[in-house]
Amino acid sequence: MEVLDTSIANVALVHISGSLSASADEATWVLTSYLVSNAIILPMTGWLSDTIGRKRYYLLSMLLFTISSVLCGLSTSLPELIVFRVVQGLAGGALQPVSQAILADSFPPEKRGMALAVYGMAVIAGPAIGPTLGGWLTDNYSWHWIFLINAPVGFVLLAVASSLLRDSATQQAIQEKRRSQGFTVDYWGFALIAISMGALQIMLDKGQQDDWLSSNFIRSLLVITVVSLAALVWRELRHPHPIINLRLLANRNFAIANVLIFNVGVVLLGATLLLPQFMQTLLNYSALDAGIVLSPAAIATIIMMPIAGRLSDRIDARILCSFGFFSIAVAMFAMTHVSLDISQHGLMMLRMIQVVGLAFIFVPINAVAYAGLPPADTGSATAIINLTRNVGGGVGISLVTTHLARSTQTHQAHLVDHVSQLDPAYQSTMQSLMPTLGSEQSAQALIAREVTQQATLLGFIDDFYLLTILALFMASLVWFARRIKPGTKPPEGAH
Repeated sequence: MEVLDTSIANVALVHISGSLSASADEATWVLTSYLVSNAIILPMTGWLSDTIGRKRYYLLSMLLFTISSVLCGLSTSLPELIVFRVVQGLAGGALQPVSQAILADSFPPEKRGMALAVYGMAVIAGPAIGPTLGGWLTDNYSWHWIFLINAPVGFVLLAVASSLLRDSATQQAIQEKRRSQGFTVDYWGFALIAISMGALQIMLDKGQQDDWLSSNFIRSLLVITVVSLAALVWRELRHPHPIINLRLLANRNFAIANVLIFNVGVVLLGATLLLPQFMQTLLNYSALDAGIVLSPAAIATIIMMPIAGRLSDRIDARILCSFGFFSIAVAMFAMTHVSLDISQHGLMMLRMIQVVGLAFIFVPINAVAYAGLPPADTGSATAIINLTRNVGGGVGISLVTTHLARSTQTHQAHLVDHVSQLDPAYQSTMQSLMPTLGSEQSAQALIAREVTQQATLLGFIDDFYLLTILALFMASLVWFARRIKPGTKPPEGAH
């Protein structure tokens, strides 16, 4: 539900801006506000769940997420919608890391792979289903229903979770220890997290739109991000009860897993953004048609995740991770050879190869990350992991959009230099077009459109090359992690 909400609103922005009398730029704050509040709360989820209690915090977040979804759907102005999206992001940010922590506590390592595989279905399928579902709801009902649809699902899940969830013995011991010692709140840590994560997310979201460092606003955000992040690291490493336990990164496998997870975010959201843009910009697909092409990937996820989960309980996690990144590299490299004649079936197959790769990455990476960490650090670990993935996603979106724009401009300038009226090929093309189009101006306009289209295609190809290189690098990096013996028994008191 929370993963779905990160992408479902994208296709409805035009309808939202029209309905609420807002400009296109103003409407993008519907997305930015959610991402900013989500990024701010993610690092705090480990500390909050250990302090409030994991079950209590999870249920409270789910209730707040559901109520704020209803309020988003009932909003009558853009400021009102943005405020409720901030609340929704604060509540939704807790759902993923706390869910993972609950799974890690509930299953021993030899069974954890399958549990995380089932969870991973939603994480990967959500971005694939979101645009299609959002487009269908918006076209057939109204944009309000992309938020209101959360209400029945949320209240049912709230009742089920309330009756089934229990805090583990380790969690109860942590809470009891904190009560006996008294609560110590790191207010400076809270403030620095809010400032650094908020500034970083806004910078990533608005950077390309404002032309990055040519904008005073983006330069200011960069300075704020760097200074506040440096202060946050210094503060958290010195504080006896930090909100983010950065000392966990001293664990070699946990550190490498976070680098890998960051790049999963880059590749997953980068590719998820590029493919619909490619189909709509160059192949003239509608938003719904593009969603239909991406949707079979969700089915592939459902099929492959349990297989990956079962294998992760039996095979070295590094082998599975390396295979997954290599599969993504193959799919991305294949996309560098696409033409404007590629079929829907061809695009579906390439997307499914990507998702198969992600299925073999998601579960083993978590096995690598949690191996060797004491049970008491599970909450902090999941908070860091989810923050890393989300920041990676933000960087991925900014990276591919900026690279696409700059690369397209470069290719267009290069192609224009080769379009000369003295070129016999140009003269021959003009002579063949003019009888059909009726004038020299129309023929020149058609050639100009073709140049722009080819430059854009080459820009997309450059982006796919970039993601190919990144995936291959990650396939190599995973071997620097220490081997995790499949089926390793949990440490005493882990569950």
